[in-house]
Amino acid sequence: MLIVHVQVRVKPESVEAFRQATIENARRSIQEPGIARFDVVQQQDDPTRFVLVEAYRSVEATVAHKETAHYAKWREAVAPMMAEPRSSVKFSNVFPPDTGW
Repeated sequence: MLIVHVQVRVKPESVEAFRQATIENARRSIQEPGIARFDVVQQQDDPTRFVLVEAYRSVEATVAHKETAHYAKWREAVAPMMAEPRSSVKFSNVFPPDTGW
């Protein structure tokens, strides 16, 4: 299992549009067989900050995700909404054991 936290800060005027585009991407992403989980969370004290928590069943699933039409659509739609470039950190799960969620 590979877990990716994508840190995003959007322009204040783009918060709602970013939310909607990202929710749509997440809905489609969780239908991919290689994605175990795809959470979109928004910081309570700064609504311009989001974290996408993506849990992949394999490294290959991350590659497959980035080749989907819905990811390309999301990436293009949100690019002008970014207040700064997004960043990501990759994690390996420790607990619970990889049970295939």
